[in-house]
Amino acid sequence: MTKEFYMKLALNEAWKFQFLTYPNPAVGCVILDKHGKLLSIKAHEQAGLAHAELNAIKTALKELDPALQIPDEANATHEFILKNHSFLLKDAIAFVTLEPCNHKGKTPPCATLFSKLEFKKVFISVKDTHKLASGGIEFLRQHGIEVELGICEKEGLDLLKPFLKWQKNEPFKLFKLALSLNGSPFGKFVSNELSRTYAHKIRSKLDLLVVGGETLRKDRPILDARLAGIDAKAPNLCILSHQDLASFDEKIPAFKVQNRRIYAQIPKEAKFIMFEGGAEFLKSFAKGMDMFLIFSNSKFIAEANASLNLELKPLYKGFLGDDTYGIYEL
Repeated sequence: MTKEFYMKLALNEAWKFQFLTYPNPAVGCVILDKHGKLLSIKAHEQAGLAHAELNAIKTALKELDPALQIPDEANATHEFILKNHSFLLKDAIAFVTLEPCNHKGKTPPCATLFSKLEFKKVFISVKDTHKLASGGIEFLRQHGIEVELGICEKEGLDLLKPFLKWQKNEPFKLFKLALSLNGSPFGKFVSNELSRTYAHKIRSKLDLLVVGGETLRKDRPILDARLAGIDAKAPNLCILSHQDLASFDEKIPAFKVQNRRIYAQIPKEAKFIMFEGGAEFLKSFAKGMDMFLIFSNSKFIAEANASLNLELKPLYKGFLGDDTYGIYEL
């Protein structure tokens, strides 16, 4: 297997958690033992939780020694591994989509782990340009670890596009759409529960959810994040409508969500914004979107197909049960 093959495994795993790591980057990591055996494929899953490298090292150690009782909390995991790794990963090889961090934030620096565990080589897709987090490459080389940079760099930069906008304090705009197999957006639940749960998890991370006034009047949705868990935060809402907000029926469920702010235009401070709607809503805003999240079920719907006339570039495609979904850009 080539180094590109293993890096693509890391990239693919990171894409599964794209948008859920806000405001952190989506990052993936693959670890091979000194003989080239694949031990782990893991990703950073949520801001404040373990980085991809720590998750991958933890999984790799458990593969080599199932008796290890490694704690779950990131800092505790880091400390446990430093004391109990027994050099099981000496001369191992890692593939990481982003330069390992060299500073302690909410979690410890990943570059230190590679050094202390005496990894032989680390392949990296993209160098980290963040002043606080960068420096991992130099640290690794200073501690005798080989580093090779730029593996699948274009794909690595695609993965980082949301984060690079957030890093510059710019808004990242995502459009979410659910379609049937034949392209129809019609039906109460076009996507399955796994797809809706993933969408709710993204909603819980948003600064703002944007919908059209017609959708609100016709469907009377609640637009919360309940499927993401009991503590998941419902997003603030922006309603784009030709009519004044005062004209809407106040009994619409979306207005009854506690601690929700309602806007009639997008506030400047919102940095992670998702638009939800049908084909007409998409036509109005497609050119201003950074990415598109499109779910597709396995059914043919009788209603007329939506005529979107959009040529999108696929960045990632995956499965959620019998649904497929893709992340695209224009």
